[in-house]
Amino acid sequence: MYKKYFLPLFLLMLLTACSETSVEPEEAIQDVSNEESLSVIATFYPVYEMTQQVAGERLDVHQLISGGTDAHHFEPSARDVAMINDSDLFIYSSEEMETWVPSLLASLDNSDLPIVKTAENIELMEAEGHDEHDHHDHDDHGHEEDDHDHSHSVDPHIWLDPVLAQEQVDTIKEALIEIDPDGADYYTERAAEFNQELQILHEDYETAFAEADNRVFFTQHESFGYLAERYDLTQISVGGLSTEVEPSPSRIAEINQLVEEYDVPVIYYQDGASSSIAETIANETGTEVAVLYDLETLSSEMIDEGLDYLSAMRENLETLKKSIR
Repeated sequence: MYKKYFLPLFLLMLLTACSETSVEPEEAIQDVSNEESLSVIATFYPVYEMTQQVAGERLDVHQLISGGTDAHHFEPSARDVAMINDSDLFIYSSEEMETWVPSLLASLDNSDLPIVKTAENIELMEAEGHDEHDHHDHDDHGHEEDDHDHSHSVDPHIWLDPVLAQEQVDTIKEALIEIDPDGADYYTERAAEFNQELQILHEDYETAFAEADNRVFFTQHESFGYLAERYDLTQISVGGLSTEVEPSPSRIAEINQLVEEYDVPVIYYQDGASSSIAETIANETGTEVAVLYDLETLSSEMIDEGLDYLSAMRENLETLKKSIR
């Protein structure tokens, strides 16, 4: 009678044991995969794009600041801070661009987190224009200067110079090799390929503007100083580096006179910004308005349509030809 029940019970125990054994290797593989995965946080679009180009599929690269958000005045959430704490590398451009980075870094618990500043080896240029807002005079506003206020005396838009962009790519490459030495050849090859595309872009800009007689262009926001310096152009901005300052009537009148003096055909404004100031000047001077990408951000719709750093910079090149001729 006992034998009648023993055999089925034994077979059931055997099948259960085999089933448990077959799951363990798969779970172990998944655990190892998770442990080996490296996460990189890049602050805003240009830094993210360069990092992704070098990292390829080997690393998980995350863009901290989504499209449409001002990188200057971004406020990291508690979730953002936790994500950065748990990452393997944090990459940003400069404190002059991401003004909130010093306070963010001070709040991190992960003292071993590698931090990379892509502008580390680049000398930032002084702004050519001026803001008509006195950032140090706060008596009339009833508050004191905080960590995000800055004088806009330095131009942080280094990524708009294809040559300086190559230096940023090299800095990112070295950082990725540091956290993932096994991928050194992979990162080196990808960085070289992207830098070659940036070099071709640079040479196309040089060729396009080499023989130009009119080398002056007018912008609503002073973003293109590095590009202007690289190709021996002159940028005249309406409102300086700050996107928050409304130019005074006297500044508008001054710009109107300069537009006539230089026979300017186009007033440029930045993608994503209000075009009202550019349109005001255009209406008063009989010029037209056109968009330039400063690439501080690209919307998800633009990215879905295939726009990226290289294609946006090439669109800028064609648009600038309306003035540089």
